[in-house]
Amino acid sequence: MEYITHLSKDKKLAKLINGTEPFELKFHKNICLRLCASIMSQQLSTKVAKVIYHRFLDLYGGREPTPEQIVATPFDKLRAIGLSNAKTQYVLNVAQFAIDHKLTDKKLEKMSDEEIIELLTQIKGVGRWTVEMLLMFTLGREDLFSADDYGIQTAMKKIYKLDDGNKKQFKEKILKISQKWAPYRTYACLHLWHWKDNAPILKK
Repeated sequence: MEYITHLSKDKKLAKLINGTEPFELKFHKNICLRLCASIMSQQLSTKVAKVIYHRFLDLYGGREPTPEQIVATPFDKLRAIGLSNAKTQYVLNVAQFAIDHKLTDKKLEKMSDEEIIELLTQIKGVGRWTVEMLLMFTLGREDLFSADDYGIQTAMKKIYKLDDGNKKQFKEKILKISQKWAPYRTYACLHLWHWKDNAPILKK
C-alpha cells in the first residue's frame, strides 16, 4: 500500500509497521450521532461504552436517532442509560448544534479538517481531541496527527527516545517528526496505537 511505502522512509516507524496488517480508513454515515457516541464513551472501557451505546439506541427502538429525536428525549431518560449529568448535557448540546447549524454528512464531508475542528469545538463538551478522533474514525481522513493523545505521546517517547520533561519542547519534537509522515499521518497514528498495545514488536 502507498502509505506503507511512504511511512517506511522513517526507519523507526518502519520497524513497527513491518509485519503488521495494513489499516484501512472508511467513511461512516451519521457523523453527528458518532460524535454523540464518542462523548458517551470518553473515559470508559470499550466494553462499557458499547453497553451504554446500545442502551442509547434502545431508547429509539434500536435505530439510529436523528438530532431532533435526541433533543426531544427527556434529560432524565438519557441520564438513566448510565451517563453522567455532564455527558447527558453534552450529547444534547451536539444534537442541538447539529439542528441549529443544519449539519449533514454531506456538508461536513466537503469541509477541511481544520474547518471541522473549528466548527465542532464550539460545542460545549467537545474538545479538539474528540473531533480529531471523529475525523480519523468516522470521516476516514488520512492526514490527522493527534499531538495531545496520551497513547501517541507514550509510543513516540519510547520509539524515538524522547524526554517529555519539558512538555512544550516535547510537543514541538513530536510535531516535527510527524510532519514527514504527511499526507498519511492518520495511518502513522494507527500504527503507533497498535504498537503501544503490542509493544514487543520493536524488539524483533
